[in-house]
Amino acid sequence: MITTDPVPQKLILCIDDDPAILSYEKALLERSGYSVITAASAQEGLALVTTCNFDAVLLDYEMPGMNGCDVAFEIKRVRPDLAVILLSGSEVPKYASALVDAFVLKLEASRALLPAIAGLCSGIRYPKQKQEGFQP
Repeated sequence: MITTDPVPQKLILCIDDDPAILSYEKALLERSGYSVITAASAQEGLALVTTCNFDAVLLDYEMPGMNGCDVAFEIKRVRPDLAVILLSGSEVPKYASALVDAFVLKLEASRALLPAIAGLCSGIRYPKQKQEGFQP
């Protein structure tokens, strides 16, 4: 008899100041088999990144105190290999999208979010197009 170990669930951190969005993201991801921890502020999310072993972070761009770009910069500073997906209701500056592994418009989240997370959690990194004004 051949036994296999169960595939461990991927752990996703969702950071958003809107409780309704956090609830939606948590329900969507948990229904898809992910474990989810939520943070209602940038500061709470950054504290969790330093203490938990996440597979990916789903991050809102528009938040009070620190915007998603600032948070992504801090996450990549302490955990450079952690996949970060930026969500926004509108386009974001090119330098912001250059800091993250994927960008998803909130209006397209129901269609685009799960494939982006699945790809990044499986180790797929898409090459980024050269962005004007951004120097690595």
